[in-house]
Amino acid sequence: MKKFISLAVACTLVSQVIAQTPAQAPAPTSDSLLKQGQAAEKAGDPVAAKEFYTKSLKMNPNNANAIYSIGQLKVNSASIAAKGREAKFGAVVVPVFQLDAASLQEALDALSVVIEKESKQTVTPNFIIQDPKLVLADRKITLNLKNMPSKAVMKYLMDQTGAKARYDEHAVVVTPL
Repeated sequence: MKKFISLAVACTLVSQVIAQTPAQAPAPTSDSLLKQGQAAEKAGDPVAAKEFYTKSLKMNPNNANAIYSIGQLKVNSASIAAKGREAKFGAVVVPVFQLDAASLQEALDALSVVIEKESKQTVTPNFIIQDPKLVLADRKITLNLKNMPSKAVMKYLMDQTGAKARYDEHAVVVTPL
């Protein structure tokens, strides 16, 4: 009887271990790597996209979609990176943003500090004001915003000063309208 109970317990333990062992993921294919590259490109990460496209081509050098995608990536990588930067920037939620008669430079400096803090230093905006005629210098901003995405805060800043923002690969460039 003891042997039967021990055998039953052992079988139960073995079946639990087998059930807890994760199933192995299927081996990647040229097409699955291509799709991962496209997802990385859509997310704004041209470096990761290039890695996936290259791996896809190593598996299947005749994959026409991978050949095309890597060619397009060479042409569009800067704009893809800029879109990724804009998406990361816009995803940060600013809990409180209050200004009273601040200049645009002061407002952007304050927004930069809040974004860095709220993103735990993963997003570091680099604001550049291109205003050679000093059109934006005298404009004052007063805001009282709560729980807003940083991109929406930026839109309010641009609307109050009559400026526009362009998200480049390495900076957010602000110019007069």
